[in-house]
Amino acid sequence: MLNPVKVGILGLGTVGGGTVHILQHNAEEIARRAGRGIVVTHACAKEINQTYPYSTDNLVLTEQLIDVVNNPAIEIVVELLGGTTIARDMTMQAIANGKHVVTANKALIAKHGNEIFAAAQQQGVIVAFEAAVAGGIPIIKAVREGLAANKIEWVVGIINGTSNFILSAMRDKGSEFNEVLAEAQRLGYAEKDPTFDIEGVDAAHKLTILASLAFGIPLQFDKVYLEGITKIAREDVRYADELGYRIKLLGITKRTEAGIELRVHPTFIPNRRLLANVDGVMNAVLIQSDALGQSLYYGAGAGALPTGSAIVADLVDVTRTLTTDPGNRVPHLAFQSNALVDLPILPIEEITSAYYLRMTAVDTIGVMAQVTHILSENRISIEAIIQKEPISGEKQVDVVMLTHQVKERQLNQAIQAIEHLESISGKVTKIRVETLEH
Repeated sequence: MLNPVKVGILGLGTVGGGTVHILQHNAEEIARRAGRGIVVTHACAKEINQTYPYSTDNLVLTEQLIDVVNNPAIEIVVELLGGTTIARDMTMQAIANGKHVVTANKALIAKHGNEIFAAAQQQGVIVAFEAAVAGGIPIIKAVREGLAANKIEWVVGIINGTSNFILSAMRDKGSEFNEVLAEAQRLGYAEKDPTFDIEGVDAAHKLTILASLAFGIPLQFDKVYLEGITKIAREDVRYADELGYRIKLLGITKRTEAGIELRVHPTFIPNRRLLANVDGVMNAVLIQSDALGQSLYYGAGAGALPTGSAIVADLVDVTRTLTTDPGNRVPHLAFQSNALVDLPILPIEEITSAYYLRMTAVDTIGVMAQVTHILSENRISIEAIIQKEPISGEKQVDVVMLTHQVKERQLNQAIQAIEHLESISGKVTKIRVETLEH
């Protein structure tokens, strides 16, 4: 058997530790799959004198990133730094030094992937990023290789565990958003500053990558429509249940005749769908393609060993192709680099969807007639209505509607008119509905 491939890790935190553990624990199995051993010989860590829960006997630890990136003995660099500044610099330096790179950094790929892949192609090296989307679920490989025969129509995913945990707990416990967020932070599922998760930024990074792989378009994070879950009220979760739906934060990308939809937002999905029953911190991605039809990929979206699993799978892939001519490797973004097409990304006003609307109305005769007249004028038809009885002593009542499919711009015009009615107080809550039909 050939000599082991030498790997250097940038960042020896939770995921880095999981990666080292898997490589040591499953060393024999991994070598049988890769055709040679894969060993971590160098790692950069903030604290090099601490005790690690795995062997560091043959591991050179350093506090200097450049010691790893510039080491001529290292063939593959694993980037686990997070962020997009130092991580980008180190990745580009590793590529310039002729080293392959494996990364779990979705923000880096979503924002700088076009530049990184161009540099890698020029140097004849691979940048692998399976761990950047949906943790341990092998979704990159599935889209890039397993579905290569298909024209992909749409990809819809629960790709952020923190927001999924919060929405699941709001439903199970009937709690308000802020209560559940505090619990998620206590349990370690949410960061001290949870903005990236609850505002949909993390999901948008991952969706950017999935859209590029699915449709052969350049990475365009800045074109993703973003809406988080902070405004989801307990009432919305309850009404969703009553109507036979669940609310999930979804990343959605679709190929339409007008262009590509690229959006992250809370969404009603029918509770009979498998995706609606993905709870807690789990991730799942549903893909509609022409030959296969629908396929669902489910698993742990984060954690030391699940994410380490994806990193080691990439290390095996890179090791297998070390002797392959660069022109015969699987393209970074599924399509040959000269075959990417820059299709237009649709603004959110141009998408077509069904909608859930919730408004607070004064309990007087004629209010419903006014609302339905406005919807009718805007050619919006209603699928379902719930009008609650007013609580004793209250003069206001919740009115909830589900609409049929309509262009968002049309719906926004109708909402504006409804909000101007004297009988409607406050803003109308709007949540998009996806049935996930073929």
